[in-house]
This record gives sequence, C-alpha cells and structure tokens, in this order.
Amino acid sequence: MDFLMGMCCKDFVVVCADTNAQMSQILTIKHDEDKIVPIDSHKVMALAGQPGDRSQFSEFIIANVRLYALRNSRRLSTHAVANFTRNELATSLRKKPYNANMLIAGYDESCGPSLYWMDYLATLHKTNVAGMGYGSYFALSLFDRYAKVDMEEKEAVALMARGVQEVISRITVAPSDYVIKVVDKNGTRTVETISPGHVAK
Repeated sequence: MDFLMGMCCKDFVVVCADTNAQMSQILTIKHDEDKIVPIDSHKVMALAGQPGDRSQFSEFIIANVRLYALRNSRRLSTHAVANFTRNELATSLRKKPYNANMLIAGYDESCGPSLYWMDYLATLHKTNVAGMGYGSYFALSLFDRYAKVDMEEKEAVALMARGVQEVISRITVAPSDYVIKVVDKNGTRTVETISPGHVAK
C-alpha cells in the first residue's frame, strides 16, 4: 500500500512518501526505497504503484527532461514537465499502460512553487494539497483543517509528520517508514525521515 502526500505553500513544496517496495498487497521486498526521485535540482517526482512501472516510467521521464535541457540550454518548467509526463502516460495507456500514480513538485524562478497530482489514467490536476493511497483520506482531512498557504517550512513539515502519524495510528497495514522532502528556491533536500517509534512533535 503506497502513500504519497504533497503540500504547496507560498515559498516551497513539501512532499512525503513511504519507503516500502511491495510486490503485492501482502509482500514487502524493501523498506528503504526512496520514491521521491529528483527530476532536476528544483523538481521531484513522488511515485506510487508497481515497483517496475515506477522505476521504468520515472527513468524515462527524467532522461527526456534532461535531454531537452541539454539540447536547448534551458530547463523545462514544472508545468511543462507535468504536461509532458501526462502526455507520455496518456500515450502509453492504450499501448503498454503503466501502473504509476504520482505527484510532481517543483520550484521555478518565474512562478515559484507548484504541485501537480496525476494518476495512472493520466488525469492531471494542479493543487495546493494532494495525496495518494488509503492513508491520504486521513491526512487530507487533517490538512484541510490546518494547512495554510503562508505556513513556514517548519510548520508545514510538522503538519506533514502529524499526518503520517495519523495514518500509522489508524491503518492496520500502514507502511512504517516515510521520508519528507522540501523543494524551494535553494533546491531539493530531505528534511525528515519517520521510522517506527518516531513521535511527531
């Protein structure tokens, strides 16, 4: 069971994902997989779905985005990356569909932070708060009450950690390990990892 959450604030985006890699609903093969992969220095893609599809599709998108940057001496914006990804996912849907849901987060000098939600059917939506998986039902209701666009980074990370704790406490088969990353004008960085026994403050 994959879990992804994202929150876009005024100056940054916070993204959280579990670190379990599962072959099925009952078999886990890894507990330390980073599902939030860098597209470039200021963009990330958080993925949920089958491990093979996640890996293959994300590598394809990242390679093409970097190739565009090399050929044209300029980076694609987060908006452009999201729409390119959606187009590729929609094209493959009727040929070789990927079981991959994702959040695309980034920071652009021209328009600041942005967050995009996309499912395996190539539905794309720009949003301030997004989630994937059963755990998102609990976390999104929490964010609906407490999330604000003008939050400070420390507040946003604490709220994300609180959402994770809610998921862990309410879902019997919830993943136990999570990673939280921030994307802002300085780039991408890991700000917190949550493991069994971690208590959100």
